Amino acid sequence: MMKCRQITTYCADGEAIVKEQLLPVTRESDEPVHLESGVINLYPEITYQEIEGFGCAITETSAYLLSGMEEAARKDVLQKFFGKDGSRFHFIRTHIDSCDYSLEEYQAVKDPLQDPELLTFSLERDRRYILPVLKEALDISKESGNGEISVLLSPWSPPYQWKTPPARPKNDAGVYGGPGHERKVDYTTPSRNNGGSLKPEFYGSWAKYLVKYIQAYLDEGIPVTMLTMQNESIAATDWDSCVWTAEEQKKFLKEFLYPEMKRAGLAEQVGIYIWDHNKERVLEWALDMIDAETAEMIQGIAFHWYSGDHFEAIQLTHEKFPDKVLMLTECCGLHAPGQGSFWESMGLPKTKTPMHAEADDAGEYAHDIIGNLNAGMNRWIDWNLCVDETGGPRHIPNGFTASCIVESRSARLNMTYYYVKHFSHYILPGARRIGMSRCDQKTEVTAVKNPDGSVAVVALNRGNEDAFYAFRVEGCCVRFGVPAGTISTLVLEQ
Repeated sequence: MMKCRQITTYCADGEAIVKEQLLPVTRESDEPVHLESGVINLYPEITYQEIEGFGCAITETSAYLLSGMEEAARKDVLQKFFGKDGSRFHFIRTHIDSCDYSLEEYQAVKDPLQDPELLTFSLERDRRYILPVLKEALDISKESGNGEISVLLSPWSPPYQWKTPPARPKNDAGVYGGPGHERKVDYTTPSRNNGGSLKPEFYGSWAKYLVKYIQAYLDEGIPVTMLTMQNESIAATDWDSCVWTAEEQKKFLKEFLYPEMKRAGLAEQVGIYIWDHNKERVLEWALDMIDAETAEMIQGIAFHWYSGDHFEAIQLTHEKFPDKVLMLTECCGLHAPGQGSFWESMGLPKTKTPMHAEADDAGEYAHDIIGNLNAGMNRWIDWNLCVDETGGPRHIPNGFTASCIVESRSARLNMTYYYVKHFSHYILPGARRIGMSRCDQKTEVTAVKNPDGSVAVVALNRGNEDAFYAFRVEGCCVRFGVPAGTISTLVLEQ
């Protein structure tokens, strides 16, 4: 007879309360009635994509904040994210040169026009904060028994000397510089910020630069296994950014980046990921980029969550390219810690309390993870590991929140951390999503079979009413409840 335990996270006055209980398991043949109502069916023998793990980003901002903490406090935070008893994260994303979550703009070669051979290339900036914290996270993961971590590198902008001046943005989202977020931009001078594009005559130079960066990280002992070609490929943001068309990026990949990686012996070691932007156009970009020639060059497709659910787009992309890894590489709540919404940063009235905003963030995270997993996602990476109480520090205004807030050199975990842990701690690398059917849509559900044979089911109830169900799985029945406004993970083991 199998055993079942249920782990549930409640929100009480903004604080997470986690409760665990054993649930009775009965044989269906012993049930006094034929179960028809309130049933969720699980089919462990029907399997879908492999789920390879979860992770977060260590930006310069996060690394700077962690570096300022006492050693014991810093290690405690890293244990909570990368330790075996914590979130069990197996992926880390960080940036090539500066990004919006850097303390200032910087690049590894100050003036590549004066140094076309990149002889002055240096990781001096990365050695201040990012590399020491990365190494500490790697050590903690390994020492705790969580295992090896894989690192993703993503560029936000090439050196500005190689770019065209910014063009006026066409983004329709305020956070990206669209309506309601107007800015003063010099449209005559190349910049790391505000978009602009890489000049074709520097495609080869930029490929060499990226390869040099990867090699430098590998030389530091950082296990880089992934590279996205461009963060937010079509966004002209008021932070570090570069705008591409799919045609341009495809040419860069075929004629410059992939050949350069092959020459350096990196093509088999470091997988290349395309898009790395919002979900609403992920399929179109993949269709434009992947053909018989480029298919072997592209390991996967990366995407962000900022344009809404679009789970169908993820499913369609998975169906069209079943051999490609689908990886969410960024998500965050679009408001600063202590604020109820993004619009408060623009002086508009408060719409909700910070406590309710954090609870809503957690629910949105879980909703998105479930939807993406059920659509075919393989890997999931959160944005900043931590930010301060202003959502920074960073070199541009209007910071955003994270699951860990550093205040006065001490860390506070909010609801999002605990909700994500319901997935990352119990869905083990190598798990397979399994078939299921549910009786209603009151509770969002995803289910997997882990490599150790256990079945993990995550159930999210964002409604105002408690929900009650019975699992049917392999001739057994498990009755359970999902209280209103909670998330549960049920682990079924033989």
